Amino acid sequence: MTAPLPDTIRRLYTDPGEYIDSDHPAVRQFAEAAVQADASAREKASVLYKAVRDGIRYNPYVSMRVADTFRASSVLAAGQGYCVGKASLYAAACRVHGIPARVGFADVKNHLTTEKLRASMGTDIFTWHGFTEVHVDGAWRKATPTFNDTLCAKVGVAPLDFDGHTDALLHPFDGEGRAYMQYVNDRGTYHDVPAKFLMREMARDYANMQGEDLSGRDMEREAEGQ
Repeated sequence: MTAPLPDTIRRLYTDPGEYIDSDHPAVRQFAEAAVQADASAREKASVLYKAVRDGIRYNPYVSMRVADTFRASSVLAAGQGYCVGKASLYAAACRVHGIPARVGFADVKNHLTTEKLRASMGTDIFTWHGFTEVHVDGAWRKATPTFNDTLCAKVGVAPLDFDGHTDALLHPFDGEGRAYMQYVNDRGTYHDVPAKFLMREMARDYANMQGEDLSGRDMEREAEGQ
């Protein structure tokens, strides 16, 4: 069932946030340059998704102890980010075009991490995995712009596409039919990234990584070496 959002709810998901900072000049320029002004909301949502998915490299080795890891404009400036930062940027880019957007979270069982990443994390459960929900054609659509195309090629899975209408969450199987990603716990949706909370949660859930020197770590290079 589809329905328009009430005005007050629509503003909640189209106005800038502290981390989904769609009013930042660089974010606005990125979002406006990526799509044609006369495109439909569905077309814009699809094109912006791909711009974030492939234009920003996935990097799980970012510091979870600094706020900029979760801020859209900072992820754009860095050219890389992990799932929450990329979801934040995609939401911000959609808001630039008046498309209501929010971030969602779930715990995900990841069967195909690199061996080095799994060793650092101490688990194959990614807690508080971030994705984006956009309100298009009268309903909320889920999309995960996490893994860029070059990384997907190295781990043997096709990039996840989003047409602006059909939900695009992570692949349940890789290109050879092996289990890839499984959502195990829904954490809900938020109008902005709860960054301070996430920083505390990441410190608890991934205590193994807190003392590691993650500088210079690159998942694509690790995937090539497996």
